[in-house]
Amino acid sequence: MPHLPLVLASQSPRRRRLLQEAGLEFEIRPADLDETPEPSWTVEEVPRELALRKAQAVASCLEHPALVLGSDTVVVVGEGEAAVQLGKPADADEAAAMLARLSGTRHRVLTGVAVVEAPGGRSASAVEVTWVTMRALSAAEQAAYVATGEWQDKAGGYAIQESADAFVTSLEGGGFDNVVGLPVPLTLALLEQMGSAGLAGGGGQQ
Repeated sequence: MPHLPLVLASQSPRRRRLLQEAGLEFEIRPADLDETPEPSWTVEEVPRELALRKAQAVASCLEHPALVLGSDTVVVVGEGEAAVQLGKPADADEAAAMLARLSGTRHRVLTGVAVVEAPGGRSASAVEVTWVTMRALSAAEQAAYVATGEWQDKAGGYAIQESADAFVTSLEGGGFDNVVGLPVPLTLALLEQMGSAGLAGGGGQQ
């Protein structure tokens, strides 16, 4: 049976690059939906459910059979009832506050990945967790980083694939790609589970 074409429900250049480096062919259809988590969701459920909603939203609009890939990343500081979820900062002030909160911590980066078949709605999803240890940052370092603008559109307000890698002393669990925003081995496993690795044509990169 031929592979179904793959559609990435994201406009993230980081996720696009990771998929390209994995040798996958795909088209891009960014999801347009409210990404506000439901109050009842746990921190582990947030990235999985949002990834699934993104993929479902795009799948429902497609006019051709395909597998739709959705992903969502959150950063979590603390555990249990003390856990605080950090999404994408709205502005420089919020980015500075997030970086100050993360300074000197061992925190979690959780990325949810979902693959939805269109049509039909069959799906598979999972979450990968990476523990990130960040050294204590001086006020000057924090201010200089915020001034770079790298925090924009990044969960937790920092980009490990750019200059923020100098702040990170160790990663445990999931790999570097998970912190960037898409755990590639997990993504490939879900695509295989759904019957396609996105290696056959049907939609070129856009």
